[in-house]
Amino acid sequence: MNTVGKPLLEVSNLEVIIQTSKGAFKPVNNVSFSIHKGEIIALVGESGSGKSLTSLSIMGLNSKEISYGKSSSIQFNNQNLLGLNEKELRKIRGKEISMIFQNPMYSLNPVHRIGKQITESILLHKKLRFKEAEKFALELLDKVGIPDAKRRLLEYPHQLSGGMRQRVMIALALACNPQLIIADEPTTALDVTIQAQILAILRDLQQEFGVSILLITHDLGVVAEIADRILVMYCGKIVEEGTVGYVFENPQHPYTKGLMESIPPLHGEKKSRLNAISGSVPNPVELPNGCSFVTRCEFATDKCSEIEPQLIEQSTGSRVACWNPLTKGEETKSCSSL
Repeated sequence: MNTVGKPLLEVSNLEVIIQTSKGAFKPVNNVSFSIHKGEIIALVGESGSGKSLTSLSIMGLNSKEISYGKSSSIQFNNQNLLGLNEKELRKIRGKEISMIFQNPMYSLNPVHRIGKQITESILLHKKLRFKEAEKFALELLDKVGIPDAKRRLLEYPHQLSGGMRQRVMIALALACNPQLIIADEPTTALDVTIQAQILAILRDLQQEFGVSILLITHDLGVVAEIADRILVMYCGKIVEEGTVGYVFENPQHPYTKGLMESIPPLHGEKKSRLNAISGSVPNPVELPNGCSFVTRCEFATDKCSEIEPQLIEQSTGSRVACWNPLTKGEETKSCSSL
């Protein structure tokens, strides 16, 4: 992993604005982070926290009804992706930035054979003849661990298992040697064994090609397995960022602590009930004053409900948006329990 020099992707002050009958609201609000070449970043949080909207903003796939803040910027190879038109974005999608979607059954075209879908992507961005593209597609299926790849090229998506379809999606993402892959919940619908195989494929491909990966997930076990850094998102904002090892051992935001404690332990005393974060996620249109987590936080003070905390860098190198960050004495269970 290389974190020296200019980042490959730099998201700055990202605000996603949606107009409703009750006025405008921001499901993604002032989000900033960067990804360097060869780095695997995990963006985690509950459903509705803004993870997928962030990834779709990078790909330019949000609906036309969505707008962005005036100071929002997504810099990729010295280009602001938010300033590009659809024609310009199409030259980048698939070629320089690829995406692995959550449900491959809905992402793959059900009426076209697997081989046709992969070769079309290759021919769109690479100057190859059809036979060369077909040969390359075969090599890609071999690389992602699909047995009898030549036969699979002639099959339709419904003829493949869930794990096989996800491998095809990874092959499609790799078809044009992208610099960045966005993987949106790539293992959610898979059983544990297949999930481990998919994660191993992603990790091996990252090491072989030096590709950067933005992993969108709510599964902290997946994060511990593959990621270098973690971004914790809550109500459209990043509340904690740091290396996976440090954040898992020393979560400083109460929300991160709550996520860690909700993981079933693999070792030690078994509990009949898992710990849960009290309360519920607030309505994004009617967020509380101050910190968005204030109504669910056991450490909240008056200041928390009056002034919104900003993401501040700590002496440890991590960043936390909290007026009362947890000290080491209040840390939760370590990642060794995962």
